[in-house]
Amino acid sequence: MTAPRAAPPTVASDAGWFGHPRGLSTLFFTEMWERFSYYGMKAFLIFYMTASLTAGGLGFDLKPATLIFGVYTSSVWAASIAGGLIADWLLGQYKSVLVGGILIALGHFSLAFHALPFFFVGLGLIVAGTGLLKPNVSAIVGSLYEAADARRDAGFTIFYMGIQVGAVIGPLIAGWLAPRVDWHAGFACAGVGMTLGLIQYVLGRDRLRPAMARIAPKAGALRTDAAVGSPTSSSGFLGFTEVEWKRIAAMAVFFVFASIFWGAFEQAGSTLNLFADRYTRLSVLGFAFPASWFQSVPPTFAMMLAPAFAWLWVRLGSREPSSPTKFALGLVSVGLSFLLLVPAATTAQNAAGVRVSPLWLVGVYFLQELGEVSLYPVGLSLTTKLAPARIVGFLMGVWLLSISAGDLIAGWIAGLFKSYPLPQLFGAVAVTAIGAAVLLALLIKPLRRLMGGVH
Repeated sequence: MTAPRAAPPTVASDAGWFGHPRGLSTLFFTEMWERFSYYGMKAFLIFYMTASLTAGGLGFDLKPATLIFGVYTSSVWAASIAGGLIADWLLGQYKSVLVGGILIALGHFSLAFHALPFFFVGLGLIVAGTGLLKPNVSAIVGSLYEAADARRDAGFTIFYMGIQVGAVIGPLIAGWLAPRVDWHAGFACAGVGMTLGLIQYVLGRDRLRPAMARIAPKAGALRTDAAVGSPTSSSGFLGFTEVEWKRIAAMAVFFVFASIFWGAFEQAGSTLNLFADRYTRLSVLGFAFPASWFQSVPPTFAMMLAPAFAWLWVRLGSREPSSPTKFALGLVSVGLSFLLLVPAATTAQNAAGVRVSPLWLVGVYFLQELGEVSLYPVGLSLTTKLAPARIVGFLMGVWLLSISAGDLIAGWIAGLFKSYPLPQLFGAVAVTAIGAAVLLALLIKPLRRLMGGVH
């Protein structure tokens, strides 16, 4: 019988923002405005592409529209690999976030123009900018804390709340402007949000200096090792130790299961958005609302749940579930959400002209957010703990690549929306996610051995 795990000491030398380093506030609002722009635009993108030319849309058929949607959202996360490498090898994390934010803003403003070439240029700029910003802003969050600081998981959960605040506000504002006023006004609104995030990021630079001081020596070590071209340990390749290689292997396993999770979860902007638009009643007590507003429901639940989970992990202490257990719980939750959707889809497709209650989707999104809060902030924190210090930016990009893989899966599933019975489609997603959770539960012990003491 193993002894209870002792909690690591808390290093609270910088506790100026709700008990956390002051730099967390700067990164919180940077990420909040970036997510405002991303989710604000994502909430109506599928509708803009499939709207008729007379309605101001692009007039695309459903299948090519879902393909473009999936490739775009996947590319946003896939670009994080290059973004992490550029930061580790060239620009550093601070400048990478700044340049990324500028590109994102330019991308949204490009989409505000009506000509079709601006549409694809704008998407490309957002992809490149997000690839630079996303992995590196998360890497800076991890570097706000010393290695032994027990506040790190809670800090990432607070940072995660910034994501959700932006994700709530974006669809409500940009998602209302786009179909009700003008599609391109929605795109411009998203660009304004990113610009506000950049302004406060630059103004808060001094708060990030402690984190950048911790990152700089690691990046320098990476460049020195690469220049010399010689191993720095007996393990040889790239100078990683045996423990580091085992931890990288553990990250690879987490990557596979995270990809399955995101393949289900990331259908919110495509499959579930289409279900909302075509099969769900878009009114409550006589108040009508656009289908894009459903995209504000998941982050609203996340804001409610994230503080509770942050408190719970600290409160449990040595009884806190391991990271693999949290991942398994996330997969179960997202699987149950699609299982809940099966009877709603059955009613919608069997009763012609009948729209189901919006409460079905509210329940679905509640279950999905239980899963996301269990998995996403924990995955960010876990990456900063498992990754060898000199390639943390690159491996943060690898972690975010799991969302890219999930988006490709989600886009493929969305393409079946018209050609496959929805109850069976949603049921297949549920079975896949819950089956993956069972498999991961069986792998918890060997995974923890690979993690080498990281919880």
